[in-house]
Amino acid sequence: MSGTGDTAPGADAGELPAYAERVLSVAELIPAGRVMTYGDVAEYLDEGGPRKVGRAMALYGGAVPWWRVVRADGQLLPGSELRALAHYRDEGTPLREASRAADDHIPKLDMRRARWDGRPDDRDSARDDDRDAPWDD
Repeated sequence: MSGTGDTAPGADAGELPAYAERVLSVAELIPAGRVMTYGDVAEYLDEGGPRKVGRAMALYGGAVPWWRVVRADGQLLPGSELRALAHYRDEGTPLREASRAADDHIPKLDMRRARWDGRPDDRDSARDDDRDAPWDD
């Protein structure tokens, strides 16, 4: 399971743990073309941590835009890189092209430009602005 919506073996697809519901609700808030890290989601919820968010996304995230909850280093989700990349390109998510030395030639997310801070007034702001996010300090 790589965070793309497979339901955990033995898990009842109709019953989500409360924490997973909250994580998925945040994933649904993230605007197209923007991302939040696993840690950002935990901070937004003021609960859990990056691993707990990642676990919830891996087990239950298929019904939401799973590609918008990402690693802090901007690397695409292992095993789902091409599916995620197609979504990013469709949504205009800022990417950084892979270096010539990279074996897989898969771009990374441009976290400075793609990262969403969770503020409703930031949902439609230009992705190429240079405003500092709180985590850039």
